[in-house]
Amino acid sequence: MKSIEGNFSNSKVDELLKKHFIELRSVSPADSCHVLDIDGLKVSSIKFWSLWDNDKLIGCGALKFLEEGHGELKSIRVAESFRNKGYGIKVIQHLILEAKKLNIKKISLETGAGKFFLPARKLFEKCGFENCKPFDKYKENPDSCYMCLQISHF
Repeated sequence: MKSIEGNFSNSKVDELLKKHFIELRSVSPADSCHVLDIDGLKVSSIKFWSLWDNDKLIGCGALKFLEEGHGELKSIRVAESFRNKGYGIKVIQHLILEAKKLNIKKISLETGAGKFFLPARKLFEKCGFENCKPFDKYKENPDSCYMCLQISHF
């Protein structure tokens, strides 16, 4: 498995991200949809990686820098042909490793609280994330679930 930082111009990455945006917007109330489009992922406070098995796109994910030592996971997506095979954990583990290299000590995330997002929440729990209060600019919202992971000892 190899990772490539950036790589937004790759058509497979573009297609996977567009599918991600469309699906999340279709299942999230407007005031609870925090998915970033491609331009939103290109800002300097975000690093984005795509993960590959030779020429097959496994998935992608991003790390947003919030404050010193604190980052947020964004746009985690696994390609259909790699789903339910343990690759979601590999994508998250890759992001944790990159966060450690960047001196991030705590990773937070926001995901949906509804039934659709249950597999994502279970995946994050498997990776050690625990429920937490809203962070950064997020507010309490019954449609959102907030989770975090301390990685200083990870």
